[in-house]
Amino acid sequence: MASKALKQVSRIITAHRQREGGGFIVRRPLPSGNFDFADPFLMLDHLGPVNYAPGEAVGAPDHPHRGFETVTYVLEGGFEHLDSHGNHGILSPGWVQWMTAGSGVMHSEMPTKELLDKGGNFHGFQIWVNLPAKDKMIPPRYQDVPPENIPWFESADKQTRIKVIAGEVEGVKANIDTRTPIYFLDLRTTGKYALHIPEGMDAMVYNYHPTSILVGQEKTKVNESQLAIIKAQGEPVEFETADGDSEKKEARVLVLAGTPIGEKIVRHGPFVMNTADELLQAFTDMQTGHFGKIPGSFERMRATDEANAKRKQQGKE
Repeated sequence: MASKALKQVSRIITAHRQREGGGFIVRRPLPSGNFDFADPFLMLDHLGPVNYAPGEAVGAPDHPHRGFETVTYVLEGGFEHLDSHGNHGILSPGWVQWMTAGSGVMHSEMPTKELLDKGGNFHGFQIWVNLPAKDKMIPPRYQDVPPENIPWFESADKQTRIKVIAGEVEGVKANIDTRTPIYFLDLRTTGKYALHIPEGMDAMVYNYHPTSILVGQEKTKVNESQLAIIKAQGEPVEFETADGDSEKKEARVLVLAGTPIGEKIVRHGPFVMNTADELLQAFTDMQTGHFGKIPGSFERMRATDEANAKRKQQGKE
């Protein structure tokens, strides 16, 4: 008698849509409903894909963060980053920015001048990762990583490629340094692959592509915009493309896994701390100018308002 397949997918969550930042629409599976925290992951936003006409692109004008990390992964289009510590960078297709907000920073994430002036496609993700209490007030740090510095793993049968943003896959190690053990993978397959998740980590799989994928030893189907919560139970997690096998359609998913920090959190808006007093102090510091300012704030807000007005005039979201 064949052994019963191990059930590894404990839950499926379909992302909801909401407006964020300067007015763009995201698909957000985490937090969602009564699923508000997947230690150490605080949030997963799927940005786009969207096609902007000239003058329509928007981003997230000046805003603060404290107590966690933001991870931005761009597939198409681009962001221009500025902050109150004088940092500046352009995130183009394939780039990843791993920003440790730590003790606090004011920053802006705006469309590149080219995307705003000429229009075009934008597609990407932003993930929030919690920091342990001992690291919540460390100095801010940036890791801006171009695509040529992000390694890929390829399976022996050439059917699976995995972009190793954080963590390690079969000896292929990421170049990004994380404060706690984290796996962040962009897995693309036209066939089958069994992924090892380290002991002590739970995982999430988010399907960001139209092709459905079968996940887990029990082969749970995960459709576009759905998040699968994985309990690996010490066994490899299986992935298999579910649609159009004869046509070799590629499935694409993000795989997120991390060692739980296991600490109580208190969060509101752009701040994630461990106590109510710490959260109150973060708001006090923001209101008293502790996070600093970025030159050009008025111009960024005006550009955002003009882009929103133009899209509204055209009947777009």
